[in-house]
Order: sequence, then structure tokens, then C-alpha cells
Amino acid sequence: MYKIVFATNNQHKLEEIRSILGEDFEVLSLSDIGCHEDIPETSDTLEGNAMQKAQYVFDKYGYACFADDTGLEVEALGGEPGIYSARYAALDGDDSISHDSEANMAKLLRKLKGIENRKARFRTVIALITNNPLPIGEGMGERLQLFEGIVNGSIIKERRGVEGFGYDPIFQPEGYDKTFAELGNEVKNQISHRARAVQKLADYLKSY
Repeated sequence: MYKIVFATNNQHKLEEIRSILGEDFEVLSLSDIGCHEDIPETSDTLEGNAMQKAQYVFDKYGYACFADDTGLEVEALGGEPGIYSARYAALDGDDSISHDSEANMAKLLRKLKGIENRKARFRTVIALITNNPLPIGEGMGERLQLFEGIVNGSIIKERRGVEGFGYDPIFQPEGYDKTFAELGNEVKNQISHRARAVQKLADYLKSY
């Protein structure tokens, strides 16, 4: 069985990954390998943050590792909040509302007030670093691969729905008349940005 670390302690993410990868892979969490420190995320891109986390685990613990980073990118705001999605409201100077979904949504809706262009997309990037030789991707080294998942949609003007988390109550995916928070986790997890990136990762791992 091939051991690989997912740089997270989020149980929901772990269960989803383990289910997709199946019995050929033993997916370990950060706590499973004794990693309890805060891993730096200092890049200004999703790709950079994901690579930074995966590289940290690979260098310090010696395990093949993958890590993810996700952002909401709003066209009219030049791609904001992007890498700052989880702490968008706190950028105004109040650290007490870091990772406060209600405050983040309120700020986003406020900045979009009066703007007709509501196009947005959720984007997840997964970085994989392994100690086995891999096919060389364009612009990549032998041990590094990136996988991207995108869901296009729009930001509605008022919150709708109670399921999900983050910006789900105000994000309506393309092709649907409901928000992620109205569609529910079962549907969201089939079409989401993270699910799409994870499936690409799974297809890749199973192919070599």
C-alpha cells in the first residue's frame, strides 16, 4: 500500500480523499505523522501556497505529500478575494473576524453593491510532491505536479441556503438556479472546484 500525506487535519476532506483513492493508498493526515506546527502560507498565489505546504511536509517528514489551497475570484474586483478568501474581512484591520464567513460575505456584497457584473469562480489548486519519479509536466520538476479544479458562477445579491460554509450562500454555480448552500453538500461535492481537482489527482495517482 502506498503511503501519502494530505497536508490537512480536516476530517471531511480526509474521508472524501480516502474514499476516492481507495485501498491502494494509505492517506495520512498531518496529525498522523506528528506534524502539529503551523505550516507557512506566504505565497501570493494559490499554486504557491499549495506547493509551500506540500514541500514543507516532504522536506521535514520525508513523505510523499499533497496540499490544497482554494480561493473565490470575483471578476469585477480583479480576482478578489483570491488567496485572502478565508480572512477577507480581517484585511481591514480587525483580526477578530479572521475566518468569519458572515463578515467575509458582508464585505464582498458591500464591494459589489451597484455593480452589474457578478461573475465569479471558485478555484482549487492541489500540489503533489512525491519521492518517486513522475512524468515531467510542463514547467515542473520530476516530483511536482499541480491539479486545478474550477467552478464558474456568479455572486447573488442576498444570502440563500443554510448548508455548506464560507461563501456558499452567495455563490450560484453556472447551470444551476440555486446557491451551493441551497444545493446541499451531496450535490456540491460532486460538482465543486475541490472535487474536480481531487478527481484529477486521483486519476493521476492511480495511473502510475
